[in-house]
Amino acid sequence: MATRRAAPAAIAAYVLHHHDWSESSLILDLWTREHGRIAAVAKGAKRPHSQMRCVLLPFQRLTIVLGGKTARRDTEPGPDHGGHEAPPDLHLLRSAEWAGGGAMPSGAALLAGFHLNELLLRGLARHDAHPRLFEVYAATLPRLAPHDEAQTAAALRAFELWLLRESGVLPELDRVTLTQVPVRTDARHGLHPDTGVHPLPDGAAGLGGATLLALQSAMNAFDLGALQQTCQGALPELRTQLRHLLHYHLGTSMLRTRALMVEVQKLTESP
Repeated sequence: MATRRAAPAAIAAYVLHHHDWSESSLILDLWTREHGRIAAVAKGAKRPHSQMRCVLLPFQRLTIVLGGKTARRDTEPGPDHGGHEAPPDLHLLRSAEWAGGGAMPSGAALLAGFHLNELLLRGLARHDAHPRLFEVYAATLPRLAPHDEAQTAAALRAFELWLLRESGVLPELDRVTLTQVPVRTDARHGLHPDTGVHPLPDGAAGLGGATLLALQSAMNAFDLGALQQTCQGALPELRTQLRHLLHYHLGTSMLRTRALMVEVQKLTESP
């Protein structure tokens, strides 16, 4: 008697990026809770009456079902593939349903959302699952407020800290890395890709010891709200210190979304 194969399990996912593959299909970069980043082809998703057409949007939580990995002959590019090649380990997206989420962000909040997605695309390898970071991402999206720059910036800095921590490159913030001596609350410290947390001379710009202790405590407790609140109290210093770490570990001098944010800010500030 033949055994019945179990139906594929539904998993939580977000669309990080997509590009056209044929007249009717898309290739997606998906961020999933169970499997990390994966590539999938959504056949027929561009057709006018496709159920997936209005669902495969960024920043919306989805419930998806994946089929097996597709053969290369099944993903030959169509005439409008734009020079893209099918990524290896390409899954077939069998279904996708909306699983909740707010309205599509706009303005500065939209750019901030794309910044989150670019961090994940550049910072994580495919098939490297980070369930906790997935939930941090989900909880960060509602904090991207189009009319509250400080709240949005704090949400971004908190997410960057979590990404670096989950990637294994963020040092413990409550101690000097080379000596393992606890940080002094009355001293300033810097973050360096090689030497980690290090004390700075008096008068130098950096992160206060009390801030570092609060950041570490919030992450140890998995308290995203406390982490964002602490970030909001040290935004200029934290932005500078984290930028050095991100550029070093992501291998780029500036993220594309960061460059776009700078250009937009220049335009809005010009007379």
